Amino acid sequence: MGVEMLSYIDKKSPIHSLTGATKLLCFIMWSFAAMLTYDTRILLLLFMLSVTIFVVSKIKLRDVSFVLLFILIFLLINNIAIYLFSPQEGVKIYGSEHILFSFTERYNITLEQLFYQMNVTLKYFTVIPAALLFIVTTHPSEFAASLNKIGVSYRIAFSVSLALRYIPDIQRDYRNIALAQQARGLDMSKKEKLPTRIKNASSIILPLILSSLDRIEVISNVMELRGFGKNKKRTWYSERPFNRKDYIALFFVGVLLILSLFVTFQNGDRFYNPFS
Repeated sequence: MGVEMLSYIDKKSPIHSLTGATKLLCFIMWSFAAMLTYDTRILLLLFMLSVTIFVVSKIKLRDVSFVLLFILIFLLINNIAIYLFSPQEGVKIYGSEHILFSFTERYNITLEQLFYQMNVTLKYFTVIPAALLFIVTTHPSEFAASLNKIGVSYRIAFSVSLALRYIPDIQRDYRNIALAQQARGLDMSKKEKLPTRIKNASSIILPLILSSLDRIEVISNVMELRGFGKNKKRTWYSERPFNRKDYIALFFVGVLLILSLFVTFQNGDRFYNPFS
């Protein structure tokens, strides 16, 4: 059986050995470092580090290939939308214009626009591996404990944990229902035309919703019977104390954040301008 999409993948790696709270704090700092800057030098450094960390985690590309494909499609649509709605954004930012191709007075291809959209793409490529690693290397129970450890209400933290646990359950239910429907004669293979496949796939939605509602009712009854939410605090079985690796990771990512902010704002501008 293949790996469930966006579910915890148990491996023996330095990334897995870090506590959930450490990975959460590192991810927050990493996201701030990538999102606050448009300095290409910083983004390239973070991108290379994110690829290195991904390799160290021992997570295979095929384990997250579907999510990556979906994100790449969204990224392509985002880049097209940026150009359609603001084709001169790079020219405005960098204060110069080097035209490569010209279609109309408004729509042309400039080095500045390409450079700006390359930086936007780099931001995605920097944050996406970190986000995927955080999800697939952190057990849902430990994730809930880490949220609670940084001050989030344990009720909210537990709800997030349940949502993450529920993703693979939905996938399994979908596959089981799809197989049952195919056994009844509904063909959803590539042999059928796309409209027919979409119509046949829609027959899975109602059983999937009903099975989901049934599971939600069971879980809510169990939580109510056990008195969930009665006390203001709770303990966590999966919570782990910080160790040396955690402090090293937090220090390293903290230094990266400070370096990113320093390089980005040293000239009072978030944008690195190679055209000046």
